[in-house]
Amino acid sequence: MERYYQKEIECASREEIKAIQDERLVKQVKHVWDNVPYYRKKMEEKGVTPDDIRSSDDLYKLPFLSKADLREAYPYGLVGVPLKDCVRIHSTSGTTGKRVVSFYTHHDIDLWEDCCARAIMAAGGTDEDVCQVSYGYGLFTGGPGLNGGSHKVGCLTVPTSSGNTDRQIMFIMDLHTTILCCTPSYAAYLGERMREMGYGPDDIPLKAGIFGAEAWSEEMRRDIEKTMGIKAYDIYGLTELSGPGVAFECSAQQGMHINEDHFIAEIIDPDTGEVLPEGQEGELVFTSIDKEAFPMMRYRTRDICSLTREKCSCGRTHVRMAKPKGRTDDMLIVRGVNVFPSQIETVLLNHGYAANYQIVVDRVNNTDTLDVQVEMTPEMFTDNVGEVSERQKQLADGLKSMLGIKARVSLVAPKSIARSEGKAVRVIDNRKI
Repeated sequence: MERYYQKEIECASREEIKAIQDERLVKQVKHVWDNVPYYRKKMEEKGVTPDDIRSSDDLYKLPFLSKADLREAYPYGLVGVPLKDCVRIHSTSGTTGKRVVSFYTHHDIDLWEDCCARAIMAAGGTDEDVCQVSYGYGLFTGGPGLNGGSHKVGCLTVPTSSGNTDRQIMFIMDLHTTILCCTPSYAAYLGERMREMGYGPDDIPLKAGIFGAEAWSEEMRRDIEKTMGIKAYDIYGLTELSGPGVAFECSAQQGMHINEDHFIAEIIDPDTGEVLPEGQEGELVFTSIDKEAFPMMRYRTRDICSLTREKCSCGRTHVRMAKPKGRTDDMLIVRGVNVFPSQIETVLLNHGYAANYQIVVDRVNNTDTLDVQVEMTPEMFTDNVGEVSERQKQLADGLKSMLGIKARVSLVAPKSIARSEGKAVRVIDNRKI
């Protein structure tokens, strides 16, 4: 049976959703014009005033915001309320230069936690579940967002944060944790460790996992589901918009429902900025229509995906986004070819390898090199040079077929690639580009 946290809005008609978006966007544009001089200047430069925005149909007239704007306006330049009304910040991990800092009022946190509660209930969560939140806490949005959503659903919340893997497993087994929230790479690591400890899928009390914050493939999903005996759900979010829960998967797992009463999504051509028709692939852009402290207008996510409004079997009516295929800014261009790490991961998993790998790109004699280091599973580990060489050739052929360019494959011993308790470092680019 499908469960909803706020059924009346999650299953609202297209007309009702559009009416909410129209009203909130008009109000938000006025709020930003009056309170965020940085964005008002961008609007003035484009010749747009709040009077030009009468409904969501006029959204295309507004200027974009990008990560470069966030760095330029750092720290307070995009805040839309007096600082005395802000009660928290979060900040992105792993950005170069100035970090992105996002601000929240009590109201913003309340709405964000509602979004996370919707995601937990879409994964089958109820007030009888034990929800272990193994995302990082602190500046990272993952822990606090799912923690608040779990409270709203009424789950017994286990705020383990990331790391200390054996303790994580102890709590899962002793407290009979039923829902696990963490990054997919950490879920894969937890599953691997549990298997080493002798736990099979039937021994593990988990029924669902909510995994996000990094790209992962369908093959990796199936791998995690099989190891832990769970159903694995995707969740999407950005610190700039609030955090996880901007979009989430339902039982159908045919894309992630975007919480359209809080965010308007567009797909644009990343080169021209032109809005593309539904179903076409391009860059995902979000406008937060009711966030007070940090109101992002037409924020360019750099994620490449598509949107669909096809009817969903779960009953939710909000638009769905496909799993992002990669990003316009972490996409590797190797010898002129676009390469996404997720493509490489798909080949490895299809050949029976675990999702422990590292991609090293370099430039030797003015030519790009692509090296993929892959861990062998304990079952396939061997020091038979001929066998290893044959396996490497098979993988190299699979990668050539997927990418269109040659990659050098090195098979390495199990556990020789450093494990991650947060976002996995998949790509090392040594080129001086």
